[in-house]
Amino acid sequence: MPILLHCRWSQPAPPTGSVNRLLLFLVMGALAGYPPVIHAQKHEMRGAWVATAYNLDWPLGLSGRYATTSSQRADLTDLFDDLADTGMNVVFFQVRSEADAMYESTYEPWSRYLTGTQGQAPEPFWDPLAEAIQLAHERGMELHAWLNPFRAVSGLGTADLSPEHITNVRPDLILSTSYKGTAESRKGTYVHHLDPGHPEARSYIVDVVKDIVGRYPVDGIHFDDYFYPYPEYQISFEDEATFQAFGSGFASMDDWRRDNINQFMIEISSAIEEIDPGVRFGVSPFGFLRPGVPPGIVGLDAYNIIFSDPTAWIADGSVDYLVPQLYWPFGGGQDFGALAEWWGQNAGGVHIYPGIAAYKNDPTTALDYDGDGVGDPWEAGEIRAQLSFGRLIDGIQGNLFFRARNLGPAENQGLTSWLKTEFYQFKALTPYMVYKDTWPPDPPENLSVTHTAQGRFLRWDPPLSGLTYANRFAVYRALSDGSTPDALAISNDPANLLHVSWEPEWTDKEALQVGKQYHYVVTGLTPNSIESVDPELVTVLIQSTAIEAFADSPALGSVEIYPNPAASRVRFEISLELPADVEVRVVDILGRQVAQPFMASYQSAGLLDVAWDATTAGGQRVAPGVYQVVIRAGRSRIVRSLVILP
Repeated sequence: MPILLHCRWSQPAPPTGSVNRLLLFLVMGALAGYPPVIHAQKHEMRGAWVATAYNLDWPLGLSGRYATTSSQRADLTDLFDDLADTGMNVVFFQVRSEADAMYESTYEPWSRYLTGTQGQAPEPFWDPLAEAIQLAHERGMELHAWLNPFRAVSGLGTADLSPEHITNVRPDLILSTSYKGTAESRKGTYVHHLDPGHPEARSYIVDVVKDIVGRYPVDGIHFDDYFYPYPEYQISFEDEATFQAFGSGFASMDDWRRDNINQFMIEISSAIEEIDPGVRFGVSPFGFLRPGVPPGIVGLDAYNIIFSDPTAWIADGSVDYLVPQLYWPFGGGQDFGALAEWWGQNAGGVHIYPGIAAYKNDPTTALDYDGDGVGDPWEAGEIRAQLSFGRLIDGIQGNLFFRARNLGPAENQGLTSWLKTEFYQFKALTPYMVYKDTWPPDPPENLSVTHTAQGRFLRWDPPLSGLTYANRFAVYRALSDGSTPDALAISNDPANLLHVSWEPEWTDKEALQVGKQYHYVVTGLTPNSIESVDPELVTVLIQSTAIEAFADSPALGSVEIYPNPAASRVRFEISLELPADVEVRVVDILGRQVAQPFMASYQSAGLLDVAWDATTAGGQRVAPGVYQVVIRAGRSRIVRSLVILP
């Protein structure tokens, strides 16, 4: 039986000795096969990286001829199903691995990992990022777009590069370094990086990020740790000319290189904040700063080799979270416990989500990532002990797993089963950040529950007022104990959390006890996971397992918006499967209505063509920016993003 600990330290952190004793306890439990389970908080990061570089996680089946669009989409759906079923609440989807794109980019060519040829669009056409966002949100998960910021070429010959690739368009912004490692197979190979010291290179990446945030409803932007090259391609004086041009005032190139990365973080953070303050920005740095920090740690000097200084990003306030890659076990020269404690103690208010090496639990992928082949997998309880340990360290608010394919049905020594049934037994909201907007949104209104053939259909109206807006909703359910129900108490208990919905409706398909009463509560959630505090409550009585169906089917088929972006006139082409009352509203990023181009009872099925001249009800032109078009017909509701140009 697992040992259940109901505790959490408060600041300051416990003395080192007590941490060491706890560490010993956890490791002993792990080796015995029953690591302690520390009860979850209501808010916790539970994320997984979906690596598209080298087709590590997706898309798969790409030997010889590349997979079809339909098989890629089906595989992506299955992967997201597995992640949701395992308990993840955030997907970190790699959309840019080498100055390319897993989406319809305004700046960069399509990724070769999608179609086999860099710059070649998928046929039939589809947009993996747009679909990944939809898949994640439908399953109650956030979607953070993961970008490799500076790597431009990895393992491609120059003849294989698209003419639109940055190395061809702006070769003056590129650094090239040859392989300096020991593996014979890599001798003579090169990698190409955007030069972090060149202001125009940094500005180019900022524009790429702004393009994503401005056109896609992502919940976060995430960078991995490829800044300056790692030791096997170690930079020496390749950027000497850049230093001479832009390094005045710095005594050493090392200080200048670190400052380039620090300034880049500030530039990215400011750009995101300007477009959408609700989008969070984070980085997954190397697992420790320098040898001896903390004492006993040995290995790569990230501070002086890849010129990464996460402590500066914390001090600058340029990141919302850090995901140190703690891909080592307890004990040894890269001791997980010592490093996790150090990051927690030095978080400075920034969220810390340790990166967890799920691949080390899988005998088929326990790579040592030094090019020497497959290593031995960890003991089955190692990761369980790491996760339980992290929940006891202040400053740590969850974890990310590398990689997605090592969760779900993977051969991971029971890790998935343990997560589903014990560690992630209850769902969790993503953790909120106290230094961002913490004002609660107004609660949803007019909550209703209707019995359908699929289950209990919940619908509510999002509030269109308040100082902050809700971009999603938390759905709770509790079995009645006969007492007067308390909506706030129900929503405060993570055991009652059923789902997070980006739409103002959801169907509860779980079979419930006949003859029992259940209470449903829905709260609004801001992008910072702040909940509304005065939620509505609806009580339902389960009278029979034979649930009456609605008489009609969904009335809304598909919606096309063109042109998008638009300058002055927009058309909404709406497909109706049944006659229905149709409503078309345009709202800003705060959820406030700016126009209502159409509202009427439509008496036939088919296509409905609605035009809008980009003006408000008062006839004033709307300001340039990103808007949401909300189309409702019958029981169906579709939301689409629309960009209005100057």
